[in-house]
Amino acid sequence: MNVTIVDYNSGNISSVINSFTEVAKDRVNLEVTSDLKKIKSSDKVVLPGQGSFKSCIDALNSINGLTDTLDELVINKKKPLFGICVGLQMFANVGYEETETKGLGWIPGKVSKIDNKNGKYKLPHIGWNQINIVKDSKIFKNIENNSHMYFVHSYEFIPEDKNVISATTDYSSNIVCSVEKENIFGTQFHPEKSDKIGLKIIENFMRL
Repeated sequence: MNVTIVDYNSGNISSVINSFTEVAKDRVNLEVTSDLKKIKSSDKVVLPGQGSFKSCIDALNSINGLTDTLDELVINKKKPLFGICVGLQMFANVGYEETETKGLGWIPGKVSKIDNKNGKYKLPHIGWNQINIVKDSKIFKNIENNSHMYFVHSYEFIPEDKNVISATTDYSSNIVCSVEKENIFGTQFHPEKSDKIGLKIIENFMRL
C-alpha cells in the first residue's frame, strides 16, 4: 500500500513524517512528496498544514496541477485522505484568516476566528484538550471518548452539514475538531503530537 504525505512547503512537517513512519513500519510504502505522479498512484493521502489558511492554500496553488490532482483522487477516485490542522480547514469553501481566501470546497463550510469572548479565552488555543466523539468514526476505532489531544489553532472550521462532524472540543464554544465525510477525514488537533492515542488514530487511518 502506498501512503503519500503531501509536502507542499507548508511549514515544518517532520513530526507528521516521524509519527506516520513509526506507524507504517515495514507494512506501508510511505512517500513524502509533491510529485504529482507519485500522489496519483497513492492508495491514501495525508494533507498536513501549518501556518495560516491563506499561506497553506497559496502554497498548494503554487505547485502546478496539485489541487487538480488532489480533487481527482479525493472527489472522483474516492481515495482516503487525512487532513491535519490547516489541512482539515482547507476542506472548506472559504477561510477568513488574513484575508478572504477560497478553500478546496470538499466539505461546504467556512473557517473563522474562534470567538475568544472578549479576551476570556486565550488565542491561539494551545495545548491538551478533551475531545467529545459525536459519531462513530472509522479513525476513532478503540479510542475512548474524552481522550486528550494536542491543539494549536486560532481559527475553527464550521461545516454547513453538521452530520460530517465526528468530534468536538470545548474551548469558548463547541469547536469542530474532527470530521468524516465518505473518504475524507480531518482533525483540527495534531494526532502526531498527541502521544499513543494520536498514533492509534494514524494507525486507524492507515488500516482503512
